[in-house]
Amino acid sequence: MWMVASTDGTRTRSAAMLRDPAQTRRVISQGSKALGLCAGTVVLALVLFSEGVAAGKNAAYPPRASAASSTPAQAAAEAQSEAGQERRAYFGRERASREARQIADWIVHSADNLGLPFVIVDKIDARIFVFDAGGRIRGASPALVGQARGDDTVPGIGDRAYSDMPPETRITPAGRFVAAKGMNTRGEDVVWVDYDAAVDIHRVVTNKPTERRLERLATPTPLDNRISYGCINVPARFYETVVSPVFSVTDGIVYVLPETRAARELFGAYDVEERIDHGYAAGQAGPPK
Repeated sequence: MWMVASTDGTRTRSAAMLRDPAQTRRVISQGSKALGLCAGTVVLALVLFSEGVAAGKNAAYPPRASAASSTPAQAAAEAQSEAGQERRAYFGRERASREARQIADWIVHSADNLGLPFVIVDKIDARIFVFDAGGRIRGASPALVGQARGDDTVPGIGDRAYSDMPPETRITPAGRFVAAKGMNTRGEDVVWVDYDAAVDIHRVVTNKPTERRLERLATPTPLDNRISYGCINVPARFYETVVSPVFSVTDGIVYVLPETRAARELFGAYDVEERIDHGYAAGQAGPPK
């Protein structure tokens, strides 16, 4: 701004010099004094402004805390944010097996759930986890699963009567299932997991007291949770407050973890932690040559 004003002033003074030679000396003299005064004022202003800016910066922007002064949790969060790592499933405070966590992370990282809420059933640990579409836990609970160990249903099992299902055929199948809410033959609402095999998620059945299903759900060990014909039994309250609301709005994906082979093999999954570490290392090393 000062340089532009000065240039415009020089043009005006040059025109005045041509009109009145006697006035020329006064204009030059006064202009020189004014120019000198302006220059001194501007220099002083610039110095004061620079000092003010420096002071303002120091006041408004204190030095960032060093890594040593932050908590481990904060340091980890900052490192993850700066590295641009992908999201993972959030279990909150729910207890879960290592395999359940790995598969949940893979589902979120790969978007295998296709933007739908999803459920993980861990047969070995006898637990069920319900997540929203973004991989945040909605609830978890103990569950009762098929009496027999195995991952594949017996062909035609869905058409058999209960009396025609010996213990070795009572299997909860492993796999990825597109699940939807519906009705069973008793007119009760359920979430169908494998319709052809007649496997669903439903409220715990209590019409046979000798089976002690409620007691089995309450024990801290999963060893006595193998009792159903293949369906996934959950506490009535959990079904009504967690499972049913999720599937009342949309379909979802149910992942039943296997117990006779690796889950990564069954689902074609990968270890998210290894994938992220490999990607970060590759980024640090630069592009391949």
